[in-house]
Amino acid sequence: MTVQAQPTAHQALATLAERYWAFECHELPLSAVLAGQTLDDAVLFRESAADHERRDHEAGRLLKLAEQIDAGSLNAQERATLALIHRELAGLRAQHAADSWQRPWLFPAGPDFTAMFWANSTSVGDAASAALYVERLAGLPAYLRDVQSNIEAGHARGYRYPRVVLQSAAANTRGILGAAPEASAWLSPFKRSPAAAQPEMQAQAERALGVVREALLPALQSWSAFMEGLVERGARESLSCVDGPAGAAYYRTWVRHFTSTTDDPDEVHALGLAEVARLEREIEAVARDAGHGGDVPGYRAFLAADPQFIAPSRDALRESIEALCKRVDRRIPEFFGLIPRITYGVQSIPDAVSARMPPAYAQPSPADGTAAGIFWISGLPSKAPSYLHPALVVHEAWPGHLMHLALLNEQAELPAFRRYGAVKYTACIEGWALYCETLGIEMGLYTTPHEHYGRLEMEMWRAVRLVVDTGIHARGWSREQAVAYMTERLSLSRETIEGEVDRYAALPAQALGYQIGNLKLRELRHRAERQLGTRFRHRDFHAAVMSAGAVTLPVLDDLVSDWLQRQQAAATSRLRHSRRTVSAPICWPWPAPQASTGSPTGATPGARLPACNWPREPTA
Repeated sequence: MTVQAQPTAHQALATLAERYWAFECHELPLSAVLAGQTLDDAVLFRESAADHERRDHEAGRLLKLAEQIDAGSLNAQERATLALIHRELAGLRAQHAADSWQRPWLFPAGPDFTAMFWANSTSVGDAASAALYVERLAGLPAYLRDVQSNIEAGHARGYRYPRVVLQSAAANTRGILGAAPEASAWLSPFKRSPAAAQPEMQAQAERALGVVREALLPALQSWSAFMEGLVERGARESLSCVDGPAGAAYYRTWVRHFTSTTDDPDEVHALGLAEVARLEREIEAVARDAGHGGDVPGYRAFLAADPQFIAPSRDALRESIEALCKRVDRRIPEFFGLIPRITYGVQSIPDAVSARMPPAYAQPSPADGTAAGIFWISGLPSKAPSYLHPALVVHEAWPGHLMHLALLNEQAELPAFRRYGAVKYTACIEGWALYCETLGIEMGLYTTPHEHYGRLEMEMWRAVRLVVDTGIHARGWSREQAVAYMTERLSLSRETIEGEVDRYAALPAQALGYQIGNLKLRELRHRAERQLGTRFRHRDFHAAVMSAGAVTLPVLDDLVSDWLQRQQAAATSRLRHSRRTVSAPICWPWPAPQASTGSPTGATPGARLPACNWPREPTA
């Protein structure tokens, strides 16, 4: 009788990672499509009540398999993979238990925006891919109806949305409906196609236009009317998600998801207050440098009122951002050894939705590399004053989101669910982008006190979120109280601040991951500098962080710690080797590494060792 050997932990993990990705591709088809995966059918969304019940049940089965794998024999990246599978499956179950599917997000990224994002991210290169696109387009009305049914079920259980969230969501949908069908996002894949002039492609474009006119636009009109009807049927006047059935548990679930920590809302609130106080001191120093003494409110009023900071038109704003992006690109190789193959472009956010959108956002390139990433900048110049431009560019474009996510897509050594799952790791992804804003100082991107203020304003924006989000949902803050707190500390327009507050009400806890992730990245950077001393190199540290992929903050800590241990071990090995083999003086004809002086290579420009010297021992 042949006894079959039990799979090793490595084999069991590899099998589980493949099963989990297959599970994700089936249950969340849009994730698979954006990852460039070929699916057996044209379904983009599975959002019915039966879909959610099945998803929860299967997640439980996979979670049991994950718990049977012994992590002790796995390497650092394998342990990370196991921890992330466990976290994602447990998170799916926790979100289902909190009835998140019966109170889905509606603003600023509701189902209508998600479907439009898909269209903007899709490429059609031939008649076959165009036909598949049209088939998926035809399925969007059913997706909207499924989400509406889920909300109705939640409404029957007592779940209510804040009035302002419903009104904002309906306004966004009306903005989408305001575009002519021919100019809508739904037709954009055909306009971008290199095969657009081919008769077969033109025929598919006509089919798509018919679907938009006859099915999708009426479905969006019904969706808008549904949200407006919810306002009349008992919308909440308060903003807090805790003001409803099982609201506190719901909020805690999302706090843990978005921060990837175990911090409770009170701890996050206290951290936010401390960060706001720190940044207020730094902003006061910049105001003095800008010639405003210690008068921070006066300096903010100057920034808000002076027209020199506002581009004369949407096109002028976009062109200014494009020029700045090229300045940043020139410095990238000095700080980064890992650079993605794909590039990106800059586009203006449509005017119809700019008022309710942030000043800028990133749309990553599709995983198959068929289109560039897009750095979207507001169509309203007043929402993106020039003193914010350097921080916005390094956050959204390179080396922030668009570079980070493009590199993640190229990491073929990682399991597919990790390469394509960045959206689930807000603290890591947004923390990196905020870290890049500070890195911009070393890159020489902030050339005036106003631009330095812009960086601090962006960080203050993320710090006040810790206070305001927890204030709204855990402490019962009113909309006006939240707006007043932000207005006192930011130079943003009241319209922008109101949109931010409404976003925090609509997406409980989502805003918490940014500054918490930023602080973790800075902590890891300082740890690396402390442990490596003169051997610290920007390029090496950044490669270690970016090769980790999108992960939780505890997993990122583990992976960077493993990298540091290997760096220390390699240095010790080199030291021992040099002591054994050196027997004669060595001449050094090239510049020698010196203590870090701010140069990205850690070398003093032009410095050389004496023409003939003994090799220096590495600093521990």
